[in-house]
Amino acid sequence: MEDISNTSNFSDPGTSGMVSDWASDKQTFDMPWGKLMMWIFLLSDTFIFSIFLTSYMNVRMSATDAWPNPSEVFALTIAGVHLPLLLIAIMTFVLITSSGTMAMAVNYGYRGNKRVTAWLMAATALLGASFVGMQVFEWTHLIVDLGVRPWGNPMGAAQFGSIFFMVTGFHGLHVSIGVIYLSIVAFKVARGDYEKKGYAIVEITGLYWHFVDLVWVFIFAFFYLW
Repeated sequence: MEDISNTSNFSDPGTSGMVSDWASDKQTFDMPWGKLMMWIFLLSDTFIFSIFLTSYMNVRMSATDAWPNPSEVFALTIAGVHLPLLLIAIMTFVLITSSGTMAMAVNYGYRGNKRVTAWLMAATALLGASFVGMQVFEWTHLIVDLGVRPWGNPMGAAQFGSIFFMVTGFHGLHVSIGVIYLSIVAFKVARGDYEKKGYAIVEITGLYWHFVDLVWVFIFAFFYLW
């Protein structure tokens, strides 16, 4: 029988060997701490958004009053033409496009091209800021023009305003934080701060941004298409 103690990467068998292994500085996966911590943070954020969306489904299905029609609530009238969900479609396109520029930034970062990486991250931040600006416009239209409030809604179920502002506001906060995060990292990339330590920070930033984009896909489906 083969002596596994000579072929496996662990110390002597028994309690002393187990303690020695667990107390030593061993690494199973080659992953930077920053990347691991970002994954843990995103996992916790996944739970929060899942609870929010589950709450939305519960509120909507239990509402006794009619739920507002998204095609009417989120429509725009331009030159006398009624355009359902036009703004939401543009917002979605902008955010998905920003995910593409972020992916390209990660690619060029690992190539060591700091100039292109910084420009692509700056473009991603600009697209994210545009999304937030359009969300501000959307909220203004709902609050000022349509009279939607967190505690009431002239178009139907009173719960619509509270759940909509809570979920989209929480996501908008994430996007706003992401824009600031992207801008800081892009500035440091352009300045050459990561030339020696590597560009893993660009991928870590990208993980956050792709998560924000993915969450929007679910919000889009739940709030605007259902």
